[in-house]
Amino acid sequence: MREKLKELIEDNTTKSGRLFDYCIQVLILIALVSFSIETLPGNSIQTKQILLWIEIFCVIVFSIEYILRVYVSTNPLKYIFSFYGIIDLLAILPFYLRAAIDLRALRAFRIFRIFRTLKLIRYNRALRRFHIAAQLVKEEMVLFFIITLILIFLSASGIYFFENDAQPKLFSSIFHSLWWAIVTLTTVGYGDTYPITIGGKIFTFFVLIIGIGVVTVPAGLVATALTKARIIEEDEREKNT
Repeated sequence: MREKLKELIEDNTTKSGRLFDYCIQVLILIALVSFSIETLPGNSIQTKQILLWIEIFCVIVFSIEYILRVYVSTNPLKYIFSFYGIIDLLAILPFYLRAAIDLRALRAFRIFRIFRTLKLIRYNRALRRFHIAAQLVKEEMVLFFIITLILIFLSASGIYFFENDAQPKLFSSIFHSLWWAIVTLTTVGYGDTYPITIGGKIFTFFVLIIGIGVVTVPAGLVATALTKARIIEEDEREKNT
C-alpha cells in the first residue's frame, strides 16, 4: 500500500502520478484565485461563504497530501524540514491556527498562502535545468555581483562629488547617494533624484552606459547556461534510453 501511494505521489511519469500532479496544480491555482478574489472590497456574504468553502476544501486536500508525503517519505523528518516540506506546511498552517487564535492577530500570516504557488516548482522539470545552469555560472555570477557592488560604490562616490554642492540635501553623503547609484546603474531611473550640474550629467551618462551592461550581462550568462543545461539534460536522457 505504501509503495503504491509513493508511486502515485512522487512518480509523475505514470498516468496516475501525472493525474495526481495535475489535480494538485489545479487546486493550487483555484486556491490562489480564491485568495485574490477574497481581497476584493465589497464581496457579498454569499461570495465570502463560497470562498470559505473553497478554502476549506483546498486545505483538506493539501493536508491529506502533506500527511501522505510524510507517510511515504523514506526519511519523514528530512521531508518535513526540507524546503518543499516547509512550503507544504505553510500552505495549510494559517488555516488551522486561526481556529485557535484570534484571526486579527494572524492576518499577517495569511500572506503565506501565496507560497502555494511555489509548490508548482516540484512538478516542473525546468527547475532541474535552472539548478544545472546555476552551477555552470555560479563563479561568473559571484564575480559579476562583486563588480556590480564596486560600480555602485564608485557611482555613489562620483555623483556625490559632482552634486553635493549643488544639491546638499539630496546628495549629502556617499551613503545618501547610494540610492541614486542603484537606481541609475540598473537603468530604472525613478526620477526622484537626478543631477543638475554639467559634470553630474556627463557622469550620469557614463553610468547609464555601464548600467546597460549591468542589466544585460547576467541575462546573457543565464541564457547561455540554460542552453547548456538543456543540452546536458538531453544527453542524459539519450544515455538512459
